[in-house]
Amino acid sequence: MDQHRAPLVEALAEYHALDRYGFTPPGHRQGRGADPRVVEVMGSEPFRGDVLASAGLDDRSSSHGYLKAAEALMAEAVGAEHAFFSTCGSSLSVKSAMLAVAGHEGDLLLSRDAHKSVVAGLIFSGLRPCWVSPRWDADLHIAHPPSPEQVADAWDRHPDAAAALVVSPTPYGTCADIAGIARVCHDRGRPLIIDEAWGAHLPFHPDLPTWAMDAGADVCVVSVHKMGAGFEQGSVFHVQGDLVDPSRIAACADLLMTTSPNVLLYTALDGWRRQMVEHGEALLGTALDLARRVRRDVDRMPGLHILQEELVRREASHDLDELQVLIDLTALGISGYQAADWLREHERIDIGLSDHARILATLSMADDERTERRLRSSLEALVQAAPGLPTPHPVNLPKPSELELESVERPRDAFFGPAESVPVREAIGRVAAEQITPYPPGIPAVVPGERIDRAVIEYLLSGLEAGMVLPDPADPKLETIRVTARA
Repeated sequence: MDQHRAPLVEALAEYHALDRYGFTPPGHRQGRGADPRVVEVMGSEPFRGDVLASAGLDDRSSSHGYLKAAEALMAEAVGAEHAFFSTCGSSLSVKSAMLAVAGHEGDLLLSRDAHKSVVAGLIFSGLRPCWVSPRWDADLHIAHPPSPEQVADAWDRHPDAAAALVVSPTPYGTCADIAGIARVCHDRGRPLIIDEAWGAHLPFHPDLPTWAMDAGADVCVVSVHKMGAGFEQGSVFHVQGDLVDPSRIAACADLLMTTSPNVLLYTALDGWRRQMVEHGEALLGTALDLARRVRRDVDRMPGLHILQEELVRREASHDLDELQVLIDLTALGISGYQAADWLREHERIDIGLSDHARILATLSMADDERTERRLRSSLEALVQAAPGLPTPHPVNLPKPSELELESVERPRDAFFGPAESVPVREAIGRVAAEQITPYPPGIPAVVPGERIDRAVIEYLLSGLEAGMVLPDPADPKLETIRVTARA
């Protein structure tokens, strides 16, 4: 295939060149009806590119096949057999994969550090999670991906599970031994799904961790907006091998997908693929050089420490994406929550992840010496300001065993069944009817159907006092928790 083509980009250019006009949605008519005050802020181009996919960009029967051609080019570019674009994010893509491989009311092996979208998939599908414990680092309080041996042990305990789903890279940039885990799954004739939302860039540079498709995964889900150049919500899921029916996964995606996909998102995915094929190795090589300089320079700042060797040592993660710069603040005496808030208020920069002791700066191919200097100077200012910040509220960090709550019911049954809201401490010993997720990184501390213990409650309450955000419980202040009406 001609990887220098970009069918969706070319189709949108032709749409404008032919001066097409649709008496169809969207009602703003390429911005003609948009409020001038909105256009002043957003510019006119987003509206100009927001056209209908069928009976707009393509004809009413999509006979030109622009989307299918773009998906085929994407699959070839990354070495997959099939690729499917999603305009509803990787949250939709991972749910589609779960439904396709396990149907409903089956069993699915899942690493317990899965994103909240995976738990949503469990609730939608009715699948029973068979949790695979990640490798908890009791010193860093970080969950590393499970090892092949842990996955094999989980298969021995749950031999009838339909598939395994593992997160790699994690939100901290750490990666699993995907090749080893794939062998374990394939020895049992079962597929492996990799939630590689943070790894869209991995196929395009040899110094990055191994791309899931190259390591033998059957399904891989990536968020192009995270580490690529797509818009928010732009996602792709890839399929290979004969353990997952690509038509089945496409049908499951269709059940969840919007019937009004955004052409802006599709076009950006298509253009990013072409950019990576033509220039990806050079762009990512420059980004990696910049990341290594940042790591070296920040690690020399008093009170700051770049976590690297600790993340890939024995019994930790298999690999690390160096573009994810994880900064430990313990010696600085402030929390990651405080650092993130201070940097936003005083330096006008945002940090993607923060927790009780760390912040994460995600670098990409878009960064350059100017943004590198801005990050360094902002962190230098933070070091100077830290002695004047209040003593952070302590977070009661549970032991790893205390974070592994007992699964009592399927998440769907607990979520949709009879429930009641009770004062937070009365929820101890009860079965959760909602998920509770510190965000970011979006890994649920409590999943519907799990029995709540005291340690997790103390962790969440102390976390809230320290600055943790809990976006999904009915009561985000956690004065009450929804539990099943069955004791």
